Amino acid sequence: MSKRLISFDTETTGLDFNTGDRVVEIGAVEIIGRNKTGELYQTYLNPDGKEMSEGAAEITNISNEQLKGAPKFKEVADEFIKFITGAELVIHNAEFDIGFINHELKLMDHKVKDIRDICSVYDTLIHARKAFPGQRNNLNALSMRLGISGYDRTYHGALLDAQILADTYLNLTGGQVTFDLSESKNADTNEEEIKQTEQVHFCSFHASENDTSEHNKFLEVLRKKTDKEINW
Repeated sequence: MSKRLISFDTETTGLDFNTGDRVVEIGAVEIIGRNKTGELYQTYLNPDGKEMSEGAAEITNISNEQLKGAPKFKEVADEFIKFITGAELVIHNAEFDIGFINHELKLMDHKVKDIRDICSVYDTLIHARKAFPGQRNNLNALSMRLGISGYDRTYHGALLDAQILADTYLNLTGGQVTFDLSESKNADTNEEEIKQTEQVHFCSFHASENDTSEHNKFLEVLRKKTDKEINW
């Protein structure tokens, strides 16, 4: 019998559950025999008064008003656990999503303390880094490199990303892949390039404290969807 896989993703109010951030959407896609079966799990979640950060709202297009009528995690936890039990979860940057789900389980004192006790986990980010060392391996870059198309990527969504991830996983583990050597150019800067940068004159400006705060919030959300430190 073929292994049952679940491609899985979450959307959250921010990046750190230790500071009160919560899960606001769960998306899961079933894969059996290297085919998507059509069985899905998706729900929005009421984050118990925690508001979406500006960056998270901008990237997901999920509003605080939209979440007010959504169920709370404790109301859907059992059906979600039933859907994933015994499967291998396919997750991109698994520690992030597992950490948030386990935190939600902890908040409601669920008998399942760690979803890794009821599921195995395949982290596509770890395997992508092995397959494409030195290249950008966030989900968007990886899926485009593997030729995954046909999705509207205007906004991020848990179910949308789970669908894209399912196709990405199937290609990564069994399809034809191509290497984009332009992405893996040596990060070392040669001496001539250094000399050229020394001749550039830069203008500087000072952002307000509020602008800086909002910018940092936006970068935090970007870091969730990439696997790199972002400093611009």
